[in-house]
Amino acid sequence: MKTIVIGGGPAGLFAAFLLVERGNKVIVLDKGKRAEDRSEGERPDLLHGIGGAGLFSDGKLNYSPDIGTNLVEIIGREKTMSLIDEVEKRFTKMGVSAKEPDQQKVEEWMIKAAREGIRYIPARQAHIGSDKLPKVIRKLQRKLENMGTELRTQEEVVDINEGKVITKKGEIRYDKLLIAPGRSGAKWLEEIVRRLKINFIYNPIDIGVRVEVPAMVMEEVTRVNWDPKVYIRTPTYDDVIRTFCVSPHGYIVREGYKNFSLVNGHSRGDKRSDNTNFAFLIKVALTQPLENTNQYGEAIAFEATTIGGGRPIIQRLEDLLIGRRSTWERIGKSFVKPTLKDVTPGDIAMALPYRFVKDITEGLEKLNHLIRGVYSVQTLVYAPEIKFHGLRIMTDKFLQTNIKDIFVAGDGAGLSRGIVGAAASGILAAKGILGEKWE
Repeated sequence: MKTIVIGGGPAGLFAAFLLVERGNKVIVLDKGKRAEDRSEGERPDLLHGIGGAGLFSDGKLNYSPDIGTNLVEIIGREKTMSLIDEVEKRFTKMGVSAKEPDQQKVEEWMIKAAREGIRYIPARQAHIGSDKLPKVIRKLQRKLENMGTELRTQEEVVDINEGKVITKKGEIRYDKLLIAPGRSGAKWLEEIVRRLKINFIYNPIDIGVRVEVPAMVMEEVTRVNWDPKVYIRTPTYDDVIRTFCVSPHGYIVREGYKNFSLVNGHSRGDKRSDNTNFAFLIKVALTQPLENTNQYGEAIAFEATTIGGGRPIIQRLEDLLIGRRSTWERIGKSFVKPTLKDVTPGDIAMALPYRFVKDITEGLEKLNHLIRGVYSVQTLVYAPEIKFHGLRIMTDKFLQTNIKDIFVAGDGAGLSRGIVGAAASGILAAKGILGEKWE
């Protein structure tokens, strides 16, 4: 049986492992380059290629069904955890080990959070580091090829039709197809599923900012969990805002898309800054007449980039709170020195809707009750940070769509939000392709 996998990110790679181990002929297609040929400084390389958009992230692995996956609602908690265990075993074989949190410290933080009306989610975590993750992915890549997997890079898929995938280089027939394009391929995937009449709905997306504070401010909590997960309900709008991708002693980076720029963050194993940064994201769901959350997110990103003169915006929290635009002179007075300079000092309130700005400022003030120092006049805020996973493909429990022999997996299909969740969904789809049954 020949299976084509579209997308060489965690979902596609982990699916390919299981498929080729069971004797399938597997062809992985990706519009980007091989892992060793990708460059962090080039826009297409940052988002596409073997390893996916997370290749240059700092490789935070959260081994928890409560973080980064929607599979619990499809197959239940126990089965989701079994898939996550499979992901961990694969990474362990690659030399990546998880850190066991201090349970007493975890309980202390959970109690502190509960007293402030905040939800703190602990998790077993592994941290690879942005300097080491590409090496791990190259190792996975070599292992797959040695097992017989065919990796075709710089091969962009333009259509899918009657048992064949059509790329810019030609046509490839398949018996089974797994579509796993990742978050950056969500818009492409929407066009494909519309054309094929595959059933889908729109998921909420995450819109917000990246916050940068002195590392010592968050040292106490990041020692317990490298990437602490905190959920807050804001008082004015009763919205949920959460921390995501905490990067201790990390760096903020710019992500360039075709029509806009976003910010992200990572930590390295070989280099440390004096700051810690984290995403602060609001969950946004829409109803009629505009249900397309991806379109809404792109509109906000475009407006923010326009105001920033083609770059993301940076602002001191003090300036944001008093309604004043930041300048490089004002930012220079902050004790927090920005780790990303390819930005424009400005006014985030002109780029993001008032409701989101209110959520961010109220959320930081409430988070300050748990982590003293984040709600400081010196704190730096970068905008926008948006996580595009607004499309949710409707599937059965093995991620097969309403079209026979077509399966989906990963962030772009709205099934995950991160490396472990994406990899777990890829394994689940592979089990479906193989016709496995749950015990």
